[in-house]
Amino acid sequence: MTDRPPPASPGLPENEAPFDVVVTIETDGWGDEAALEALIERAARVAAPIADLRTVPGSEVSVVFTDDAAIRVLNRDYRDKDAPTNVLSFPVDIDEDGVAGPLIGDIVLARETLLRESVELGLSFDAHLTHLIVHGLLHLFGYDHLTDADAAEMEGLEITILDRIGIANPYAADTTSSAHNV
Repeated sequence: MTDRPPPASPGLPENEAPFDVVVTIETDGWGDEAALEALIERAARVAAPIADLRTVPGSEVSVVFTDDAAIRVLNRDYRDKDAPTNVLSFPVDIDEDGVAGPLIGDIVLARETLLRESVELGLSFDAHLTHLIVHGLLHLFGYDHLTDADAAEMEGLEITILDRIGIANPYAADTTSSAHNV
C-alpha cells in the first residue's frame, strides 16, 4: 500500500470527507443518525490523507448499524464463521491504483458486540465505534491484516488516525485487538 501514485483528486478540502456517507440503522439503541453520520465523516476526513484514501468524484460508502443476529448471518454467509463479530467490510469498487468509487463498499457494525467489547476493553462506546469505523474504512480501501506486516501497517494507520481524532491507542492495553476478529 505504500507505493501508490498521487491521489486521483488532489485538493480535497481538509474539512470535507472524500465520499458521501449513507447511514442505515436497522436496530434500536444506536442513537441519532445525524450524529453517527458526523462521526463517520470525521473519521473519513482524518483518515483520507493519512491512509491515502483516494476516490472518484461522487463516491459513496454505506454504513449499516445492526445487531449481533444480523451480522452473524453475514459473517456465516460471507466468511464461513457462524458467530457475531464487531465489524464487517464489503469493498466493492477499487481499481489497481487504489482509487475507489463510485460505490466504495459497505461497513456493517453489530451493537451488542461493540457494547460488550467496549466494556471489556475499558473504552467508551464512541471511541470503540470510531476505531471500528476507521478499521472498516481501511478495509474498504484495500488494507488488511492477514500477515504480520500488513497487520502492523494497518494498526499503525489506525493508531495515527485515532490519535488525530483524540482517541488513545486502542492496542496499547491489548495485544490481541478485537478489531482483528474481522
